[in-house]
Amino acid sequence: MSGDRARGPEAPATTRDPEAPATTTPTHCVYCALQCGTLLHRSGTDVEVEPSPDFPVNRGGLCQKGWTAPAVLNTPDRLRTPLIRGADGELAPASWDDALDLVVERLERVRETYGPDGVGVFGGGGLTNEKAYALGKFARIALGTSQIDYNGRFCMSSAAAAGNAAFGLDRGLPFPVTDLGEADVVMLAGANPAETMPPLMRHLVRPRLIVIDPRRTRTAEQAALHLQPAPGTDLALALGLFHIAVAGKHLDEEYLDTRTTGFEEAWRCALPWWPERVEQVTGVPVEDQERAVRMLAGADRRYLLSGRGVEQHSKGTDTTAAFINLALALGMPGREGSGYGCLTGQGNGQGGREHGQKADQLPGYRMITDPAARAHVAGVWGVDPDSLPGPGRSAYELLDALGTPDGPRALLVFGSNPVVSAPNAGHIARRLASLDLLVVADMVPSETTELADVVLPIAQWAEEEGTMTSLEGRVLRRRAALTPPPGVRTDLEVLHGLAVRLGQPAERFPTAPRPVFDELRRASSGGRADYAGITYERLDAGEALYWPCPESPDGDHPGTPRLFLDRFAHPDGRARLAAVEHRDAAELPDSDYPLHATTGRVLAQYQSGAQTRRVPALMAAAPEAHVEIHPGTAARYGLAEGGLAKVTSAHGSTIARVRLARTLRTDTVFLPFHFPGAGRANLLTGAALDPTSRMPEYKVCAVRIEPWRELTA
Repeated sequence: MSGDRARGPEAPATTRDPEAPATTTPTHCVYCALQCGTLLHRSGTDVEVEPSPDFPVNRGGLCQKGWTAPAVLNTPDRLRTPLIRGADGELAPASWDDALDLVVERLERVRETYGPDGVGVFGGGGLTNEKAYALGKFARIALGTSQIDYNGRFCMSSAAAAGNAAFGLDRGLPFPVTDLGEADVVMLAGANPAETMPPLMRHLVRPRLIVIDPRRTRTAEQAALHLQPAPGTDLALALGLFHIAVAGKHLDEEYLDTRTTGFEEAWRCALPWWPERVEQVTGVPVEDQERAVRMLAGADRRYLLSGRGVEQHSKGTDTTAAFINLALALGMPGREGSGYGCLTGQGNGQGGREHGQKADQLPGYRMITDPAARAHVAGVWGVDPDSLPGPGRSAYELLDALGTPDGPRALLVFGSNPVVSAPNAGHIARRLASLDLLVVADMVPSETTELADVVLPIAQWAEEEGTMTSLEGRVLRRRAALTPPPGVRTDLEVLHGLAVRLGQPAERFPTAPRPVFDELRRASSGGRADYAGITYERLDAGEALYWPCPESPDGDHPGTPRLFLDRFAHPDGRARLAAVEHRDAAELPDSDYPLHATTGRVLAQYQSGAQTRRVPALMAAAPEAHVEIHPGTAARYGLAEGGLAKVTSAHGSTIARVRLARTLRTDTVFLPFHFPGAGRANLLTGAALDPTSRMPEYKVCAVRIEPWRELTA
């Protein structure tokens, strides 16, 4: 272990020089998967941001979060030293050697008692490609555990499952974002980019928008047509739109005959969903259903984009597949000027799921159960393929199993805050608290670090090098504008320090991102997400490289900005329509819980809010948990604008400030999920999972609502 007493030969310096000359560093935003181009201007220890004027995705624009991103770098409560929980129950500062030694000592104790799967690892969709890759490698080699998954399971898993089944390949947008700007019509199913990724709206000025959302969101306000289904009924609506496309003779029959299979089976499932039945189930008027199909079918250049609203359900894979069926019936995917895509949410939600931190995958989007995939990756790693564990539990199932007799007794968390972000959050917090060891690597205190036995301070986005993969499959360079503060290490350094203490060769876990990426390239070579032809040199030279980008003899493969133009990724080159049946949500309103609740984001906050809640300007815009409710519904339950309400489901209760929203459905309330403590929206959401993707049902649960002031008077 003595070989890791220093930070390692590849570690950067960890001091910030207030007298350093001013510099400008081109990089990308810390937040969503648009990965907007930014310029970081450093003067001493101060950093300011401005949008990159020539990056095509944001075209000189940023949202509130992007403009204020540097504020988190010097937040007063920034974690700057490891913390260890003492006998008194309090977290106290410790040295890096003491912290890492303690972690490994207790990990070894757990592994000796419970075996390798006694330890779990939980990653994040905001980690760079290098960190996501290293985390999966660390779990499977240094720990030998199958128990690894990440919070991206809560974001993109349904779309990934449906996309792989339909097209043979999952990439959020199989075309560049800029293609949308030339469209005539864009259908947004369960997506609200005006609040979740505002710069995308610069590409949606020309198209007429069809928005499918239970709420009258900022995006819906800009739509030519807004379809407002009851929460949990999107699948019925998608089947109905497919029915209208067939009955109204809007099909592209030549495309269906030459480029797809499965139409007859899909049509049999949609046949019973005539428009009047769909209206009865969803509340969407027949004339709006028919107009939506006519608009989409009648446009020359058209796109269908899905988002979390149709995916975060216990039937999210089937719902996404039903919208893909509609796009295929109209002949859209795999054509220039038309297509289907999914709006990836987290900053590296795309790359994060491609390189090994998912329970069932190895780098390159290879499945861990595939003997050839195991042999290839094991060869790159220099280990026996038989030594690699098999698939583990999905994200919620992993968290739910913590501390149980056959579940992990120790957990390492990188880049996630599951106390706020996980469904059934009260239960998950209790599972985390039951562990023998909880280790959290983070840059700021969070609701999850509050439960940790060891907290490890890590570098932030503006202090590290690496790559990210945007929602359009474009690999981008993240560049460091300044060095981390003294006492702070990068995730790669943390993994290196733990791996060496666990007996791994130091060279197996580099601390610098470039050699990690070069190894990632080899590990992904030949896989569905092939990065072998992408190098730091090409990215630094300004090349726009979209995967798949295999290695070529001359090293100049151009990448693949537009997928499927010639063929889909299945062996026969055809896309598959899916035979999917509507089913109800896991929880329906009843006499005890008479309302639907749905959750989502607001413009000024991001994910669990651990970063954005530290930015004064963002907190001024969105300071606390709130619940949107129709005025008529509010009056029925004795609620008034600005008052406090208690919202209760079968899983727990949350307290939120009342906001009246006349455009909301009268049977529905909406809560953002960014807030901590008693304001956690995910105290309400349940444990129902999609049988294929293992996606939790975030978007609908049954609740009741009542004034909070009356209960506490």
